Amino acid sequence: MTAATVPSGSHPALRPAPRRALLAAVLLALALLVGWRIAAQVEGERGIAPLANTGDFEVGGIKVNTTGKTAMEARENGWKEAQKKAWELLYERTHKGEKAPQLPESQLFSMISAVVVESEQIGPRRYVATLGVIFDRARTGEIFGTTSSATRSAPQLVIPIVYQGGVGQLYEVRTPWQRAWAEFRSSSSPMDYVRPYGGGGESLLLTAGQESRRSRTWWRTILDEFGASNVIFPVARLERQWPGGPVKGTFTARYGADNRFMSSFTMTAKNDDELPAMLAQAVVKLDQIYAGALASGLLGADKTLNVNEDALSPELLAALAAAAQGEAAERDDSTAAPVPQPTTPAIAPIALSVQVVTPDAPAFEAALRGLSGVPGVTGATASSLAIGGTSVFRVGFAGTAEGLANALKARGWQVSQSGDTLRISR
Repeated sequence: MTAATVPSGSHPALRPAPRRALLAAVLLALALLVGWRIAAQVEGERGIAPLANTGDFEVGGIKVNTTGKTAMEARENGWKEAQKKAWELLYERTHKGEKAPQLPESQLFSMISAVVVESEQIGPRRYVATLGVIFDRARTGEIFGTTSSATRSAPQLVIPIVYQGGVGQLYEVRTPWQRAWAEFRSSSSPMDYVRPYGGGGESLLLTAGQESRRSRTWWRTILDEFGASNVIFPVARLERQWPGGPVKGTFTARYGADNRFMSSFTMTAKNDDELPAMLAQAVVKLDQIYAGALASGLLGADKTLNVNEDALSPELLAALAAAAQGEAAERDDSTAAPVPQPTTPAIAPIALSVQVVTPDAPAFEAALRGLSGVPGVTGATASSLAIGGTSVFRVGFAGTAEGLANALKARGWQVSQSGDTLRISR
């Protein structure tokens, strides 16, 4: 018996298998592509992690030029000279220009916890460097006391935005301006800086466009995420005259959710090699500007960011209701007979949890406005923010969960309910 040969594609039962395999391959490729694009938004080297703040005394920018019989001896002599210069500068700084007392080398060196090499050039018998010296606060405080009682600011969220070629950048790539703020040693500053570095989802939450945002609810959510009380915007605009030529920097100190202007100045670096040093000096100058604003009472916690939308004063609600009734009475005909209005007992608001898919910031704002505008809602605040995911809102509603679900459906929302938790979408 001869086996019959079935032509390819002639039998219907042979067609679905290749199609299913092709469809599975296409779906797998799409899933990998989507996953890669999502991961690419948060992975990679986004920024520089800030140096840890300590309570020690720090003196930086000390230049030394020493010699020795060997390179090691020249370097040792340079470090000793830097430590002596740092002690003199530190004492003058903390004692309003008084001359520092001479200390034995053993006592001086015992107060020093670290030497920071900012830059150095080592030759066979010569050592040229710029160093920083960190003094242990406990041991140094035994001589002239500490500044632990100095006034510190409320935590300030730092968003260092740089404009290069007309494009604003924050954590999209590693920028020299963000690096300068990350490397700034702020322990001797009265400012309490909160310095993100773009890791994880921070690069999605914080962008260069944040300085134009005015929503108090949005800023309150952001500041709560980082444990800050206010926000500052140190902005740098870098202009290159020609490739390899001078770099002009315009630096602006701005602050607050309203992005208010504080001060501005310009500096110029001869070339890109000197750009990091110029930026480091600009950070120091901006820190002085912010510290001066703190001393004058201009920079502190923004009270407008701490408004509790869930709890309005009963006296205020009564006053607003009386004012509304008074305005309505003035518009009525004075000869019209008063019509008695039925009174309904007040319903105590309940707290409900509403989950909303928020693929971007406008969707978050639209959801917040939509929830706040529903009749009977006494307040809506974000208890969990997830741009690109599902955000959770805490909603106060004068009624029942079913009543809120029906009100949202009437406004075009798709609602699914599970107890006191609602999940809504458009």
